Amino acid sequence: MNWKDKHNLFFKLLRLHFGLALYSIGLTLGIQANIGLAPWEAFGIGVSYVTGLTYGTINVLSGLLILVVTVAMGERFGLGTILNAVLIGFGVDVLQYYHAVPLIENYWLGIIVMFLGQFSISLGTYFYISAGLGSGPRDSLMIGLKRRLPKVPIGMIRGLIEGSVLLAGWLLGAKVGLGTIIAAFGISTILQLTFNWLHFDAKSVQHEGIWQTLGIKN
Repeated sequence: MNWKDKHNLFFKLLRLHFGLALYSIGLTLGIQANIGLAPWEAFGIGVSYVTGLTYGTINVLSGLLILVVTVAMGERFGLGTILNAVLIGFGVDVLQYYHAVPLIENYWLGIIVMFLGQFSISLGTYFYISAGLGSGPRDSLMIGLKRRLPKVPIGMIRGLIEGSVLLAGWLLGAKVGLGTIIAAFGISTILQLTFNWLHFDAKSVQHEGIWQTLGIKN
């Protein structure tokens, strides 16, 4: 890897880590808003109730498990895919440990905090996707299932995945409410508005595989 490649990789990693940090902040805001959890957060919190593990640990373990499944399905993954699986959950645990965001007791303030969290997630998504180092494990799972079920709309596949984890989380005791609806339906609008504001087309990004990023021929 020459100097120019190292220079480019440094700034890609900088964008990636900044994006993942914003994503962790967004998830923490959503949890602490206390008006209902998004599907994957409900799953993580529900499993943490049963196992005693922290939400971040559950997030990391589930992300790595999904990564293994997607690799077995033949999906390409990048350095960003691995870091996504590990660092977002770790970031949430750090923020929760230091009580960076207090638990919101006021319902209307909770709605505002939930929307702020969704915006932080959307902005974080922009930075980590634009780095071009690989999509997150859950996105890769959705894409992998779409390849194997070409006649099923991508929205239905995502809905089935998120509906399943939400049901599991709810059965395990996670809080479901207005925040769940905002997270499930509002995120797509907020994400699109954020991308439009930044003049960003996610489809234009060519993600690198991990071996390409590391300069290794496979």
